[in-house]
Formats: sequence, structure tokens, C-alpha cells
Amino acid sequence: MNPTFMEPDAQRLALVGLAAARARLDELELRLISAAAEVAATDAARDVAGWLVAHTRRDIRTARADARLAEALDRRYEVLRVAMAQGRVHAEQAHVIAHALDGLPGDLDPAVLVDAEGMLVDLASRHTPRELRRLGQRILDTAAPDVAEQTLARRLEAEEASASRRTRLTLRSNGDGTTRISAVVPDAAALRLKTYLDAFTSPRQGATRGEGPYPRILGTAFCTFLERVDPKLLPRHGGRATTVVVTIPLQSLQQELGVGDLIGGEAVSATEVRRLACTAGIVPAVLGGSGEILDLGREQRLFTPAQHKALVIRDRTCRAQGCDIPGTWAEAHHRIPWSLGGKTDLANAVLLCSHHHHRVHDPRFTADRLPNGDVRFTRRR
Repeated sequence: MNPTFMEPDAQRLALVGLAAARARLDELELRLISAAAEVAATDAARDVAGWLVAHTRRDIRTARADARLAEALDRRYEVLRVAMAQGRVHAEQAHVIAHALDGLPGDLDPAVLVDAEGMLVDLASRHTPRELRRLGQRILDTAAPDVAEQTLARRLEAEEASASRRTRLTLRSNGDGTTRISAVVPDAAALRLKTYLDAFTSPRQGATRGEGPYPRILGTAFCTFLERVDPKLLPRHGGRATTVVVTIPLQSLQQELGVGDLIGGEAVSATEVRRLACTAGIVPAVLGGSGEILDLGREQRLFTPAQHKALVIRDRTCRAQGCDIPGTWAEAHHRIPWSLGGKTDLANAVLLCSHHHHRVHDPRFTADRLPNGDVRFTRRR
């Protein structure tokens, strides 16, 4: 029968029945895999997984995972195998359950292991593989509460030690003005970073204000976090507080289109230099025609914490017209740019959220001060 013409109730029964039938077929295949060592030897394959790759075009990682599960069902987890044979547990769930059971202490009472296996098989009727993975991590809380805490503590210590050994961070320039940052860090460090980033950019606010998908919001928050880190809190580098220096000719700084250079890094636009001049830890070095330093940015150009608090009290929110991002999330901006002699005082300051602070330094827009102190942005034609 063509499924298109089946009644919904019939389709529902068929889908459930097919899922159970697939589970039974998967169990039969796993039994064959566990018994097929001679098949692999006949073709000089390294193992059954290698034979499957050669003859059935399976992915090697999937084939090896299935071989491990086949061995576990054949030698250790009869209750789980029977549940698959009856169509009550599908292959994805079986992988998760076997992995959870294999992670239990080797010196565990065999009776406790049997109880844990039965509990997880029962839970499979009500939970997805992802949910089972979480439940499997704490199955001893139910199966053996008297040893659960000590077992969990040992497992966590082992995971933390492994995470420390596997910690990595690489930076690779893409050659298009961006750098790909890849990192593997312990969960605790990742949570700490995420907590910091959420303090800079509210995912809920960003999603409702058209700021883009969450990964973009998080990436923007990461950039903001790096710009806000107080260099005085970092280890001293080269005999002084850690500082990023950007050099730019005076003429380029004063033009809309110009280029500066990050010492030890890539070129950046004059627009970005003017924006970075508002940020702690960035020292703009302005050069004359023959390369002599005309002005080396000093910390006095930065608004103090007290000034920022005063701005929050005065402005309340981002002062871009129509924007209501709270002032506590906003950044202090020089109305008359620091690079053009603007003073770092409250009269020359305005609060702008990160989005509008970028726009005020974007040559594609004009930023006009309104009588009430707001800033109106208009795209240039």
C-alpha cells in the first residue's frame, strides 16, 4: 500500500511497528557481528568492523561502535540484548545504555550491575538516547545509593584529569580579516566563559532585536569580553602591563578611509582604530610623516568607573534613538573623538550599546546629536 493513502491511525501504527522491527533486525545483525570473526579472518580483514567497511561500505567509526556493542551484548548485557530482540530498545538507546554500564566501577557488586541494567532498559521505554545518557550517569543513585557518591566522585576526578590533558586552543588566520579559534577546555572553564559572555550580551534581548543567531551573539560577546578585560589584572608582559598597541599615521586617522597596524598582528581600518581608542588595553600610537610618534595613547583617555556610573545614572539606556538596551550593558563613547582632541569628561560622553558603538565608528552611517541628547543614525547614500 502507498503510505500516502494510509489513514493517520494506520500510519502511526506502521511507524511504531517499523521502529520495533528495525530494533529486532539490529539485534540480529549485532549477534552476527559478535560471531563473525572467522568471516573477517577468511578475507584477511583486521577485524569484523574492517570487513564490514570493505563489504558493506559502512563508516569505520560506526562499524567499530557496533562491534563493541555486539561484544557487550554477547558477553555482559543479556537483559539489554533481549530487550532489543523484543523491539523494546532501539540501537541508539542500546549504545547509550551499554556505554553507561561499562562506565560503572569494575569492583561493583554483580547484583547491582544487573539492577542498573534492568532500570536503564525500563527507562528506555520513556526516554530518548540523550535523556538516557544523563540518567545513565546517575543510575547508581537509584541502584546503589550507598556507593553512588564515591563512585561519582572518582569518575569526575578522572574526567577532570582527562580534560586537563586534552585542553587545547589554536588560532588560524582565515586570510579574510577573521581568525578561526578552536578550543577544547574543561567543562568548568567553558561554563565560566559562557557566564562571562552572557553578562555582556543577553541572548534573549539579542534574539528579539534582530542581532542574529545565538552563535553570532556569543561571538560578539566574546569580542566585547576581550576588549573589556582590564590589562592591569593580567600578568606583566615584557616588563609592563599587557597592552595591545596599534600604530596609525595621523593623516590616516583623520580620514574616513585609512589603515593602522596591530603590533604583532594584522592591519585594521582607521574606523576600527577610532573605535578601539575608547577601549581599555588598546594604545593607539599616532605617527607623523617620517614615522615618529606624535602621540601615544594614555589611560587618561578612558572613562573611569565613577564616570561610567554617572553616565548610567544620567543616560539610563543606550542613547541611540529608539534603543532601550540598559545603560549597565552599554559603553562610554566620546562625542568628539579622542583622536580629534575630545575630552574624557561627562559633557563629551554618551552611552551606546555595543551594536551602536560599532555603528558610530562606521563610515557608512552619520551620527547626529538630537536636542534631547539622543543619537540619530542615518545610512549614507
